[in-house]
Amino acid sequence: MKKLSIAFITLPLLLLNISCEKGKAADAVNGAEKSETGKADSIEKKTVLTIDTLDFNKRMIALSNNDTTGRWPVKAPYPLPGALLPYNRIIAFYGNLYSTRMGILGEIPRKEMLAKLQGEVANWQAADSTTTAIPALHYIAVTAQGEPGKNNMHRLRMPFKQIDTIISWAKPINALVFLDIQVGHSTVKAEVAELEKYLSMPNVHLGLDPEFSMKNGERPGSKIGHFTAADINDAITILADIVRKNKLTPKVLVIHRFTQGMVKNYKEIKTVPEVQIVMDMDGFGSKVLKKDSYVSYIYREPVQFAGFKLFYKNDNKKDWKMYSPEELVKFTPKPIYIQYQ
Repeated sequence: MKKLSIAFITLPLLLLNISCEKGKAADAVNGAEKSETGKADSIEKKTVLTIDTLDFNKRMIALSNNDTTGRWPVKAPYPLPGALLPYNRIIAFYGNLYSTRMGILGEIPRKEMLAKLQGEVANWQAADSTTTAIPALHYIAVTAQGEPGKNNMHRLRMPFKQIDTIISWAKPINALVFLDIQVGHSTVKAEVAELEKYLSMPNVHLGLDPEFSMKNGERPGSKIGHFTAADINDAITILADIVRKNKLTPKVLVIHRFTQGMVKNYKEIKTVPEVQIVMDMDGFGSKVLKKDSYVSYIYREPVQFAGFKLFYKNDNKKDWKMYSPEELVKFTPKPIYIQYQ
């Protein structure tokens, strides 16, 4: 009886031990699962979308037209995913709705203008099939003024309803929108901040015109103004913040230039993943003059990307003739942003 009793006593102990071991085993498995899950979560959190850097580099080299000086392509941080450049060539119509003299945008009726823009996009696509040509409306949202105005800033901000109109015009043809700023006696920081609600939209980008930035109180138009690298960096900082805050793809910043003095300290202009900078060769004239300006102020002073402005009227005066897409794609570097006025 004692043996039997012992046997009965021992059995529960064995069962208890087995149960404990199973519990330990289960905990070990669950622990492993939790650990693996934790690792997966950790990996997922650390995953960051990136671009195909090999493809990006290849495209940048192609844009440089195999420049051997080391200037192009420019060394800069890779852009965030979804960047427009260098994957697309932007073809923009420039102007203001209050004036028929400031550019093709505002000079001719909307339907005619949009059809003409799409025609230019097709011309560029035919000239360079390796880069997708896309349309844009480049609207002067802040215009410099000869008179000081109520705030003594020598600039006039366009009503938001006009910007809304441009955005509505862009939609049917999936065009980008650029808002251009002529600061007068104001500052880049103040004027860009006023447009933040529009710049927070995915398809709205920014343009800056140093020509009308009067640092010493001159009347806009009385002389050619300028921006410093610090002015341009103010815009880049604001745009980068907007991109991060709204989880957007990179913004494009276009800076007009046609003289040496319009942009000071170009080497100090910062490049960041959230903003793509285009130095746009502005100014009208003969082909020889325009190419010389492009070489002097764009090619020799590289920032990131190159642009080129074409004037339907002023580039065709006298015996001049406007550059064709086929001619411009042979430039070094190839312009990736084209503006028609």
